[in-house]
Amino acid sequence: MSRSGGSAAHGGEGAGGRIAFARPNWFWCGVLLCLAGALGHLPMYEHLAHPSGYPDTIAGSAWGSPMTITMMVGMVFILAGVAACAYGIVGPRRTPGDYAPGPLQVSFANDVPLTRAHWGLTAVMVLAMAIDVMKPLSLSFVVPGMAQEYGLRSPVHPHGGLPVALLPLSGISGTVIGSFLWGRFGDRIGRRPAILLAAVFFLATSVCGAMPQFWMNLVMCFLMGLGAGGMLPLLFTLLTETVPTRQRGWLVVLVGGVGTASGYVLTSWAASLLVPHFGWRVLWLLGLPTGVLLLLLNRWIPESARFLAACGRPADAEAVLARYGARLASAPPPLYAPAASTHDGYLLLAPYARVSLPLVLFALGIGLVTHGFQLWIPSDLQRLGLSELTADTTLRNSALLGLPFTLAIAWLYGRWSSKATLVLLGTCTAASMVTLAAVGDRIAVHPLSLHLLLAVPIWSAGTAVAVLSAYTAEVYPTAIRSQASGLTAAATKAGGLLMITVVVAAVAPPSLRTTALLGAVPVALATVAIALWGVETRSRSLEEISTSALESRGLTEPVLE
Repeated sequence: MSRSGGSAAHGGEGAGGRIAFARPNWFWCGVLLCLAGALGHLPMYEHLAHPSGYPDTIAGSAWGSPMTITMMVGMVFILAGVAACAYGIVGPRRTPGDYAPGPLQVSFANDVPLTRAHWGLTAVMVLAMAIDVMKPLSLSFVVPGMAQEYGLRSPVHPHGGLPVALLPLSGISGTVIGSFLWGRFGDRIGRRPAILLAAVFFLATSVCGAMPQFWMNLVMCFLMGLGAGGMLPLLFTLLTETVPTRQRGWLVVLVGGVGTASGYVLTSWAASLLVPHFGWRVLWLLGLPTGVLLLLLNRWIPESARFLAACGRPADAEAVLARYGARLASAPPPLYAPAASTHDGYLLLAPYARVSLPLVLFALGIGLVTHGFQLWIPSDLQRLGLSELTADTTLRNSALLGLPFTLAIAWLYGRWSSKATLVLLGTCTAASMVTLAAVGDRIAVHPLSLHLLLAVPIWSAGTAVAVLSAYTAEVYPTAIRSQASGLTAAATKAGGLLMITVVVAAVAPPSLRTTALLGAVPVALATVAIALWGVETRSRSLEEISTSALESRGLTEPVLE
């Protein structure tokens, strides 16, 4: 086959440099089935959205009402739709006749500017990250209303039945598993198909808001976590592999920081605006329009040219790169060439151990803050006497206060030092958590101090996730980049999972002081580890970074797995 590339029918190059679906009719029929199934659950949501709709649950039962026939049919539609989407989007890694002419690397000209294609991709990535961040953050705003409806035990209702923490435990468990699964999917089937499958999961699991029984909420929340956990590492991997070297650092961090902060602002805004009128369940239903929106924007999401080149599809890779001012060039043999199917634990062994372990430790610490401390902020503020609306507004304002600092962090990461920026964020996060722990419950009587002190951990932890994700995507080779991003993303969620497990076991009550201290200690330790063993990535090509990282660990001769 000539270098003209594979056919669109097999996932090859489509119009405008986009990688087409393998079986587009199957994919879009699957989307319609998922949409029909989700809409079929709306009558139950309407039934549950008013007090008269759940007389048994309002009395304190966690078992609620049975599923209706319409819901059962809708669930069948959703299951069939997800299967059809997966079949329609996943094509062969190589198309008939493709060849691999030898090691290739993506080369950007030194003065290449950001094109309209770059800015279009950036806008979609910001939106996708905001939507993804909204999923786990919604847990914190759902917990108070769910605890009241089902009569569950929470900081506001300490004498309830089952602990409401089972809900975030289920959801965060899903995100941990999803990070591993989608990281492997990204390296096996491609970045773009994996991203769109995650969007399909957003659409399909939006029916969590219509589940009439607590155990059903737990199951759907777990499935929602599968999709949400996998989206973030895929987005950072794709963006890192597409942006020119000079602009990569600051742009990727800016997209991550703005997307994360926007997700927090949108979630708290939706909670303060919608929950008082439509109940807590409406926050889950937001997955329906946001999932559809991501799918409709698929034409601005390309496949990674580096992934295509690694799969022996140089013609498809060149067609994508033509939109982004880059080209393929011959490259020397890699020092180490891991298989894409390498298990995740392998990343914690030589030759990657000294790269991976500090990142995983940092991710665990930030996860304790992001999914541990922040998860209980709305409940803690209500326990301290703030109303639900006031608590939600306070969190929204705190997130907005920290948003401008994301611009400074993006500049520091791209123009100063990637490693030092990680250390700076870790220091700010740990210091703010220690301050909150020292002040304790007294902070509620000082509104201005409350806003300022909450702004720092909300901003720094959220931005640290963006910086860590960008950094991880830079220091690993293409064959395992998505998988490595999934590993640190899973470690971030695992930090929150540890905190929630402690709460469910009633080892530590989720007070402001306790959760702040539990987050501060590992963040401080992780910051020291990054300072000692971190790798500098500023203004270096991805190939150069991964090669120098291995050389610094003593690997100097090519080794093929």
